[in-house]
Amino acid sequence: MLNNGIPVSISLNPTLESDRVSAKKQYNKKRLFQLSVIAIAIAVCISFIAKLLVYLINLITNISFFGKFSIAASSPADNTYGIYVIAVPVIGGAIVGLMARYGSKAIRGHGIPEAMEQILTNQSKIKPSITYLKPVSAAISIGTGGPFGAEGPIIATGGALGSTLGQVIKITPNERKILLAAGATAGMAAIFGSPIAAILLAIELLLFEFSPRSFIPVALACITGAAGHHLLFEEGVVFPLNFNLSVASNYALFFYGTMGVAIGLLSVVVTKIVYWIEDLFEKLPIHWAWWPAIGGLAVGIIGFIAPKTLGVGYSNITELLSGTMPVKIVLSLCVFKFLSWAISLGSGTSGGTLAPLLTIGGAAGALLGTAGMYWFPDAGINISLSALVGMSAMFAGASRAFLTSIVFALETTGQSNALLPLLATCTSSYFVSYFLMDNTIMTEKISRRGVFTPHSYESDILEKTTVEQVLDDNALAISDTMKINEVRKWLENEPDLKGNYLIISDQDGNYKGLLSSSSLFSNHHNSESEIGSIVKRNNLFISPSQTLREAVQKMAHENVDILPIVSDKTISGILTYQHIISIYKNGLDENEKRQAHISLRRQRLKILVHRQKLITVIKGKNKKR
Repeated sequence: MLNNGIPVSISLNPTLESDRVSAKKQYNKKRLFQLSVIAIAIAVCISFIAKLLVYLINLITNISFFGKFSIAASSPADNTYGIYVIAVPVIGGAIVGLMARYGSKAIRGHGIPEAMEQILTNQSKIKPSITYLKPVSAAISIGTGGPFGAEGPIIATGGALGSTLGQVIKITPNERKILLAAGATAGMAAIFGSPIAAILLAIELLLFEFSPRSFIPVALACITGAAGHHLLFEEGVVFPLNFNLSVASNYALFFYGTMGVAIGLLSVVVTKIVYWIEDLFEKLPIHWAWWPAIGGLAVGIIGFIAPKTLGVGYSNITELLSGTMPVKIVLSLCVFKFLSWAISLGSGTSGGTLAPLLTIGGAAGALLGTAGMYWFPDAGINISLSALVGMSAMFAGASRAFLTSIVFALETTGQSNALLPLLATCTSSYFVSYFLMDNTIMTEKISRRGVFTPHSYESDILEKTTVEQVLDDNALAISDTMKINEVRKWLENEPDLKGNYLIISDQDGNYKGLLSSSSLFSNHHNSESEIGSIVKRNNLFISPSQTLREAVQKMAHENVDILPIVSDKTISGILTYQHIISIYKNGLDENEKRQAHISLRRQRLKILVHRQKLITVIKGKNKKR
């Protein structure tokens, strides 16, 4: 009930508010359209940059290992340098270290954690120089034998391009985050031709939200990036199989699920060793700019022993998936690729994580599949499928990008029959990783710097709660004809009614606006003036059908802690910040308060309880009588 001594009804015209809300929605849609166009343009650019990056990697590979000037694809594993091959990654690491020292330290690492950090702490602002320093440094690192894939650098480059453009034009930090994510994931789609997995990667690792304003631009960018892949790279899938995988039997599904536990444990070990090696480099008594050269020395030695560990190695993944690679080579690839990648990445060189994780996981899966076929010959276990689910489970466990891992495997191979085995293996791996590791390979670095990474994507409780659900009809309205000194004296005698803001109405009950207590008790006003003469906040209210999120936004924008609630041209109540806090408390209770709603006791006991209550009520009535 609203009153100034007696109940009062305050009339308003909510049409103006409705028009304002409608205009805001139209403006947001217009901004979303503009953002989508920009995201598509970024995706077009990053598609060509991805192609140039691959050409640059090929060029540096050919110059470094074969002494020829060519952009044709080649593998460092085919070099004829012998033991002198060790020097090539060392030279590449030294160049990358100097680029990081005199260019930008941000080129170090594998890209995604750095992008996450800028999103979470720096309003998605990435230095424009990363747009060209990252791909060039990565091309040098990979082209001289670094055991990385092209996807990490292009993700970082795309993110930097989106962020840079978002710093040139006038947009909000949230819109800049969307452009960063659109550029990063468009780069991934351009390299692998996997738009759906790229969209999911944005949601799981970069955006930390799922809403039309973020999803639509990112989706359009990823589709454009995939189109760029098919135009500039190839029409088919990245990791083709010359046969279709058969549907897995229940016995095989059980095996793959169990295998996921082993891969999950391996992903935890891999992550911890990578950061352990990074910690060891931190203790070296030399400048960090020389660490990549030391990492390059390890890459060169391992590359001399196992040449297949050198370079991108996408062909290794295809060969693993074919199921024809000899066990000895698979074991060698699994162990030595991991050592080469872990030491090189720990040294702080420029590279990525996706391709190495896929290779290590695929090799581990193939080994486990081979063992499974030996021990359970009638279970229908397939080595190719074991390698596929192994590489996906490794990424799911190490990064916890669960949906991305599954969809990526499907999109890059085109094997739809692998869906259930992928789901079983990735779920097991994710489960193990979640319970054994606080952070992931993507978040451990920034977590050490004190950056908190969201790990859940729950619906906003304010978004799904309307004002009507927390409406408080016990509010105070003061007539604008009252003198300022009268209101002051009245409130001093009624301290419980004193708040930060007061609702003001005219004698006819029409809403005049909000008045702050600080303004009311200010010495700048003539105490004999009418209170309506100092009201400045008019037409500020909320309707019962609007959400609490809209109410909070309005409170924050207008810097008020109460809002009148208007329904059918009258004020029906008041909304305060205490109501917002109570909703959050109820939300916490939903997640934390445990209670049983169905009793497991025998029905006879329930009847006795009801009878006892009835007797108590009767006794109470008798007592009153």
